Amino acid sequence: MILLVHLLFGAAIGSVVKNIPIAIILAFLSHYFLDFIPHTEYPIGSIRKQPWQRALPEITKIFLDFCLGILLIFLLFKNQPIVYICAFLAILPDGFTVLNNHFPNKILELHRRIHIEKIHFLKNKKISIFWRIFSQVIVVILSIMLLKI
Repeated sequence: MILLVHLLFGAAIGSVVKNIPIAIILAFLSHYFLDFIPHTEYPIGSIRKQPWQRALPEITKIFLDFCLGILLIFLLFKNQPIVYICAFLAILPDGFTVLNNHFPNKILELHRRIHIEKIHFLKNKKISIFWRIFSQVIVVILSIMLLKI
């Protein structure tokens, strides 16, 4: 999923769950739950394979996606620190994967294998782009609806 979806869902958890330790755990685990659902992602292959200058378009997409997610959280959610903490924790597993690309070690590699090979197992299945995008739209709508509770 794109970062915006993970950020909004994590923020929604932080906004709705009143027990802070539970909210933190659920926000972190929400990343794996959302990645289990068929979805689309922006390509990031150049970031790993090319010098940073050539990967600039992909880095820009990720940066803008992150900024838009933070802006939406700021506009839609009550500005409580727990909302931002949960949003950050909801994208942390992707951060672990990026760290493994640049600073490989056994623990990060184990995480990468579980995250990419086990959680993302539907990634290579033939599921139309419509349903992959639709699933993300539903998560965004659900995240916003959780605010109304």
